[in-house]
Amino acid sequence: MAGVKKVPMRKCIGCGEMKNKKELVRVIHTPEDEILIDATGKKNGRGAYICSAPECLEKARKNKGLERSLKTVVPAEVYEALEGRLKDIHGD
Repeated sequence: MAGVKKVPMRKCIGCGEMKNKKELVRVIHTPEDEILIDATGKKNGRGAYICSAPECLEKARKNKGLERSLKTVVPAEVYEALEGRLKDIHGD
């Protein structure tokens, strides 16, 4: 009997919707106190997920969702890097 593989779901910190983990961008707070965009989804650290929609990033920035999820202050450069990454995904 073949089992159905469970699809990992994660919640976007911007819109609050549960989505497939592969559709979301992962941001991590590493043990070395760095904040990085995790393209592999396997790096060590506390993670937060966000949709590839620019509106979700804006919501997360306004309500400090990223700071709450990562339990640290997020510098402006991280938001700028995320904006660039989302533009790459959308091809703008």
